[in-house]
Amino acid sequence: MNTIATPEIREVMEAVHYRPAVSIILPFEPKMSSKFEIASALKAAATKVEKELKNNYPNELSSIVIEKLSRLIKDLNFGTHKKSIAIYVSPVFEKVLYLDIALEEKIIIDESFEIRDLVYCKKQLHKFLILMLSSKECRIFLGNSENFARILINTHTSIFPNENDIPERVANFTNIQDRKEILMDKFVHQVDNELEPILNNYHLPLFVLGTKRISGHFSKITRHTNAIIEYIHGNYEETTTHELKQVLEPYIKNWQNTFHKELLTKIEAAADTKKLATGIKNVWHDAMNLKGKLLVVEKNYMYAAQQSSNKDIIYKIAHPYNTFSFIKDAVDDVIEKVLENGGDIEFVDEGVLTKYNHIALIEYY
Repeated sequence: MNTIATPEIREVMEAVHYRPAVSIILPFEPKMSSKFEIASALKAAATKVEKELKNNYPNELSSIVIEKLSRLIKDLNFGTHKKSIAIYVSPVFEKVLYLDIALEEKIIIDESFEIRDLVYCKKQLHKFLILMLSSKECRIFLGNSENFARILINTHTSIFPNENDIPERVANFTNIQDRKEILMDKFVHQVDNELEPILNNYHLPLFVLGTKRISGHFSKITRHTNAIIEYIHGNYEETTTHELKQVLEPYIKNWQNTFHKELLTKIEAAADTKKLATGIKNVWHDAMNLKGKLLVVEKNYMYAAQQSSNKDIIYKIAHPYNTFSFIKDAVDDVIEKVLENGGDIEFVDEGVLTKYNHIALIEYY
């Protein structure tokens, strides 16, 4: 199974649990904000952490973590083009990660690190390929919800360089329109051939942009129909990458809605075969028993809990609570356990899983 547990996520997950474990998630866009604004936000976060550490942990441990945090902040890379940072520090571990999407500030001090935002960051960058077709040019991009990078290909970028390659019997045609149609078919065949290794390498869905005429030619000959999720008709010869993002935005949103529907279909199928746990208490129980294949959770759902003497059982937090069995966010612990066992995580919008109490776990068959 393809899991989102990348090396950087696994490094944080596998860090030795040692209190106090400080997780700081902050917006961090040096290219968009002044260094003074960022420095002020970092200072405020560090001050908040220092205060809580001194109030709740022995001075020796607090001093070690505060010193490490200060050094990490001092050495941050202000030349990055990322949008957020995740700072993890404990008496025995330290790590800074630069993230691709904007995240809201979050500071958590517990016995383990917050990994939800790392997983969420990876999952939110829905990747796809874009094929832009026109009589003047063929362009292929690797895209996500934030950026587009052009992929260089070997085929002619225009239909018309092939004109001299037409067989003589075709070149003698007086019907110029027939001549153009054959040129176009030859061109889209070449483009389709170029797509073969790209699709095999990336295994991503494909958007095809172009006029109805050239898209029609392509749709008739392509061998990659299963990879195409949308034909977007129009003339995009002069479209910039910024304009391209705006063109694709509603289609990407629709794609995400379709994806949510597919997840709900999987959940319903798992329920029919008695391979589904819903609600945080049931999901916790099955995740701790290593049954989790796919966890689907609303992106902002959190659940503070109290763990019983049985590790498989949690209760809703009650005051006063036992500090040593208190879990600030049971959802984050479930995410970590599912990833550790080779499962995967998908986030959906708030309200999508209302019927399932905001969280659902599909079990291994």
